[in-house]
Parts: sequence; C-alpha cells; structure tokens
Amino acid sequence: MYTARNYVRPATLEEAWALNQKRANAVLGGGCWLRLGRRRLDTVIDLSGLGLEEIREETGAVVIGAMATLRQLEQDERLQAAFGRYFQDCTAHIVGVQFRNCATVGGSVRARFGFSDLVTALLPLGCTVLLYRGGEMPLEEYLTMGYDRDLLLGVRVPLDGIASAAYESARNSETDLPVLTCAAARRPEGFFLAVGARPGRAMLLKGREETALIEKAAALPFGSNLRAGADYRRHLARVLARRALKRLKEAEA
Repeated sequence: MYTARNYVRPATLEEAWALNQKRANAVLGGGCWLRLGRRRLDTVIDLSGLGLEEIREETGAVVIGAMATLRQLEQDERLQAAFGRYFQDCTAHIVGVQFRNCATVGGSVRARFGFSDLVTALLPLGCTVLLYRGGEMPLEEYLTMGYDRDLLLGVRVPLDGIASAAYESARNSETDLPVLTCAAARRPEGFFLAVGARPGRAMLLKGREETALIEKAAALPFGSNLRAGADYRRHLARVLARRALKRLKEAEA
C-alpha cells in the first residue's frame, strides 16, 4: 500500500510531466498496480482529465490511450473486428471485471511487469508506444529500457499486415498471476512469438519455421519463484508456443 501527502489533477500534459520529474511523485493511473508496493509519496498525479482514456482508430491502426481500462480494451469493437477474441483472451483471467474496470493499459505497459498478460499480447503485433517527450518507439525497444520519468500517452496497434494472432497462458488458479504467457502473430515477415512471465519481462522471437521457433521459446532464460520452477516454465514454453501457433493456422483456415 502507498501513502501520499498530495493529490493533483493536472490541466495539461506539460504540467503532468513537470510534476512527474520529482522522484517523490508518481502517476496514479487506475491505482491498481501502485498498491502492489509500499511507498511514501509526496504527490500522486491523476491523468484522468487529459483525454488519455480514449481508444480511437487512425489510418491503419488503433491507438489505445494510456488511461483506457483493461475492460475497455476487451470490449472494443474495432479490436474485436481486427483480432477476434485476442484481447479478450489476454485479459479474461486478470482478477475480475471490477479490477479490469480500474486497471489501465498505461499502468501495465509503463511498469513493464514480467507477469503482464497485456504486454505479452501487444509485443508480437508490432505495437509502438507514444511518449510525451520521447516520441514514438517500438514496444520491443521500450521493454529493454530502464524506468524513466516520461509520460506514456498510449499504445499504437497496427491493423495492416497481421494475418492472425493467438494468446495462451498457464495459471495455477483461474485469476492468479500467470505461470507463463505466450502470444503469437503471423505477419508478412513470418511468425512473431512473445513469451512472458518467465518470470522476467516478455521477450520476442521471430522466424518462418514453426518447429524452430518453438525450440527458441524453450531456450529462453527462465527463472523460478513461488508459482513455478524454471524447468517447468521451459516445458510450458514448448506447450504454449505450439498451441498458439496451431491456433494461428486454425484462425486463418
């Protein structure tokens, strides 16, 4: 749980960015992930008045605002039309509807949680992140960066060139954090496969041959924690990668 001395709802992005430069301050978002840690904050910054809660369509892409909730994401008709149940599959096991009505897309992406279903799902689609000062950059690059004080404005999801996408995860119980996550997409360049909850950050693999890609997934570095051991995760990587790639073919058929 966190405590804070002040609450501020900035009127502009510049004001929000300036407040966020202080290490003792933090962006509130939906407040769900902030509660995971124990912090004493000077000021929490509420971005809800800056129009970042929208999901909008642009030419060849859908832009998901950082303050859009996970519930908005799973119900958006444009994403369903483009990806079928993909975003519903990646959010369905995240606690419950009440939590998903609060948790924001920006909170999951900016925190770069290793256990994030959403980050794993976005990675193989070729998504980019939109930053206030840093501009636009590939999500894959963003995940390799250290934490900074820039503002995440949203995520751009391309609609062109994605033939199919499939999401798989393994959990010890229905709404627990995942033991392992896996997402696959077929794009003109070949297959793209993301593996997350290793328990580290999701990693992206690329290839044209399915069997080789499955073996690459099993060769990723895996760790152990209270949910599962490294060897079990390595075994699951083969299983989930195979399932996801099979579902790509079924969707295209």
